[in-house]
Amino acid sequence: MRGKSVLLIIGGGIAAYKSLELVRRLKDRGVSVRAIMTKAAAEFVTPLSVASLSGERVFQDLFSLTDEAEMGHIQLSRSADLVVVAPATADLMAKLAGGHANDLASTALLATDKAVLMAPAMNVRMWNHPATQRNLKTLKSDGVLFVGPNEGDMACGEFGPGRMAEPNEIASAIENYFRSDRGALDGVRALVTAGPTQEPLDPVRFIANRSSGKQGYAIADALARAGADTTLVSGPVEIAPPTGVWLLKVTTAREMLAACESALPADVAVCTAAVADWRPEITANNKIKKEKGAATPSIRLIENPDILATLAKHRQRPQLLIGFAAETEDVVAHAAAKRLRKGCDWIVANDVSPHTGIMGGERNTVHLITANGAENWPELAKSEVGSRLAARIAETLKGKAA
Repeated sequence: MRGKSVLLIIGGGIAAYKSLELVRRLKDRGVSVRAIMTKAAAEFVTPLSVASLSGERVFQDLFSLTDEAEMGHIQLSRSADLVVVAPATADLMAKLAGGHANDLASTALLATDKAVLMAPAMNVRMWNHPATQRNLKTLKSDGVLFVGPNEGDMACGEFGPGRMAEPNEIASAIENYFRSDRGALDGVRALVTAGPTQEPLDPVRFIANRSSGKQGYAIADALARAGADTTLVSGPVEIAPPTGVWLLKVTTAREMLAACESALPADVAVCTAAVADWRPEITANNKIKKEKGAATPSIRLIENPDILATLAKHRQRPQLLIGFAAETEDVVAHAAAKRLRKGCDWIVANDVSPHTGIMGGERNTVHLITANGAENWPELAKSEVGSRLAARIAETLKGKAA
């Protein structure tokens, strides 16, 4: 990133203190930083602190005649290689989504011809409000990039999504934007599913599988690094979300299907999740008790929706639909049959027998099944599988566009 420049817009909120560390991390990477602070931001951190760390004057007033003579808001908004908003408050998101420009920050955002990366930060109820979610959808469709928000404890005492991404995460997202290999999937909307689903028997028990989600997360990371606007629909896993990926957390197969449909349209979908094939017909409202002398309870299972097959027949079917086949025998043959049965374009197959160590491990050996046959890939780190698959996706979509 050395030699790059960032215009940092600091919104008002308790998370503004993190902007100081972000400036320091960017300067350490050789990035020059100019900052705009909203009036509310100055209530949390001082312009002097930001100026001292950035080595540049801080801009605040839209109607400063001196600033307009020396660095007009148009020039300010276009002189950087990337515009970063951290923290991106609900107000700043709403202003940009609605095209409002009544202060220096919102005017610069509307006037810029450069990419914008937002790191949202707000109360969980504000983040989940339909208006904020509408604005988020609008901004993403306009090409605005996002990092976070994370889930956790709030300064207000509540818990949930809305915490601003940590400075190192934002710096990594900026670094990914400036990567030399970035751009292969610019303008592409990607959907990835990952992890297991959990189908509840009662409030404390569920049916699930051993999927760790690592391969799906690696693929989502590789797609995002290549420039794709990536949505990751994840079952319950203990993995930090990749930088620059929009994460939707779900538990059951039906929730995963609904989340996938909400993420459409997409140009490519990669369904790596190990979705439970069945769920209990009835979920007990209370814990099923083991009573002495009582008969063993009988659990009737019913079929879950087939997410891959549903996407294959969907009116907004992705141009490129990729499934995964986790097999324990006749891997390639079973995967080839699955590709035809599900109606997807590619199947990535692997042997998940216990001796392979793939479930929960860091490496994978896969076979890419297409209409042209099977490609046997060597054993690779799951991150390398993700990068290789992302490159094949970019090559294929580019060919379709031509």
